[in-house]
Amino acid sequence: MNRSLPALARIGVLAVAFAVAFAGPACADPNNVNPIPGLNGQPRGLPRLPGPAQAIFQVTGIDSPNHTQNVNVLGTDLGIMWDDGGGRMITAFGDSAGLGVPNLLAGSIWAWNSNVLFRSTTKDPANGIIFDSAVPNPLPSPKIPGIEISFIPTAGISVGGVQFMSMMSVREWGDHGKWATNFATLAASGDGGQTWAQLTNTRRANVDGHEKFQQNAFLKDAGYIYRYGTPGGRNNPGFVSRAKEADIANIEAYEYWDGGAWQPGDAKTAAPIVGDVAELSVMWNNYLGKFVMLTTDPANSVVMRTASAPEGPWGDPQVLVTGPSLPTAYAPMIFPYQTGRDLYFMLTVHTQYNVILLRTPL
Repeated sequence: MNRSLPALARIGVLAVAFAVAFAGPACADPNNVNPIPGLNGQPRGLPRLPGPAQAIFQVTGIDSPNHTQNVNVLGTDLGIMWDDGGGRMITAFGDSAGLGVPNLLAGSIWAWNSNVLFRSTTKDPANGIIFDSAVPNPLPSPKIPGIEISFIPTAGISVGGVQFMSMMSVREWGDHGKWATNFATLAASGDGGQTWAQLTNTRRANVDGHEKFQQNAFLKDAGYIYRYGTPGGRNNPGFVSRAKEADIANIEAYEYWDGGAWQPGDAKTAAPIVGDVAELSVMWNNYLGKFVMLTTDPANSVVMRTASAPEGPWGDPQVLVTGPSLPTAYAPMIFPYQTGRDLYFMLTVHTQYNVILLRTPL
């Protein structure tokens, strides 16, 4: 992925960027973006941050060494990473802006894909994460407001050689970090993430307790898959459920933490384990000897919590990136391989609509 953007595509990029610059705001916040460096009103290069976490690598976009524009990903968000069970890392991104037929129904002049995957063999991210292949738009969405405006990955994991993603069907975008979902569901791939199918038997409509698990994070521990959840949007309580690894696609087999014990089968019994959280990422950390959770708080700071058990209790949040220093950041996602006392995570910057890699000492 080291080719330059073709000349015709560059012309298209400039035309679209100028159109964005002189157009009114889009009707849906995720579409109100301009990912073109130098034309989006944002400084070039990585942000310099005052806290313990420092930006070290541009993961996606035209300014990235990955040159993701070569697969028509000029801008994107999220960056959910997991090991595929064979030593390669899969990274799932969410809504991605590219060139082509504009998504006018959603109020955007960009062509949008709801999801895109990249693969990598990077184990030491000190000098960045390099992608070597991509799977564009593996799970398409009609992108029709009021029906399904997007179909977005929120978590990924490998179990028994099969890749699983938790997907969120968004009906419509709201204001101030809120959105309405139709359902959450699993999708699976048996060929290393190249092709995917929805597991319709795992669909969980936004009712009957399953509204608590519309957005997810996965953790594998002691033979269980822990599924952390929040309602659609940000600044919500967080919950946790679990199932044996072999039962990851059996919704009836999940247990829900009620604050004191695991309760089988009924999502309504799940009690909050944390409050005021957004997109979650959870992983065991050998250096700390604890489980680590990353998210953003109501001040839009990136915060870390730790716990000795997957269900908690989770400690007080420690600020890694302050909201004022990077005010449009969201979705901190933990790098899946251990890196000693350094914790690496991806973070989306909405004003640039791309993803960067950060490192923080533990």
